[in-house]
Amino acid sequence: MGMNALVHRILKEIGIREERFSLQWASAAEAPRFVKLITDFTRQMQELGPLGKAEGLSREELQKRLQKGLEIVSSQSVRVSFGNAAKAVRKDAIWTFEHIDQVINDKMAKSLEKALG
Repeated sequence: MGMNALVHRILKEIGIREERFSLQWASAAEAPRFVKLITDFTRQMQELGPLGKAEGLSREELQKRLQKGLEIVSSQSVRVSFGNAAKAVRKDAIWTFEHIDQVINDKMAKSLEKALG
């Protein structure tokens, strides 16, 4: 869940639709749920169209933004702050999406701001 919050935040910051990333869990015993998740995500991507189209980006601008995203996630300070945020989530033991998003945003604000610089 923390990875989901981080990726959505970075996509938002670089101007890529957050809906292009989805991290969901399904056990081996949940075949119908798995099929629904994949079917829904595939439909959503078809509606958005090719990467960059829904965002109104040229190929060159899209490549620049994706490169910026790669630089952000490769940043040592971002990776360390994500690890610290994940530890805080485990310590709190509150597993709601809202709480995890809040912890990720709070604990990572400085490092993300610096990386976005």
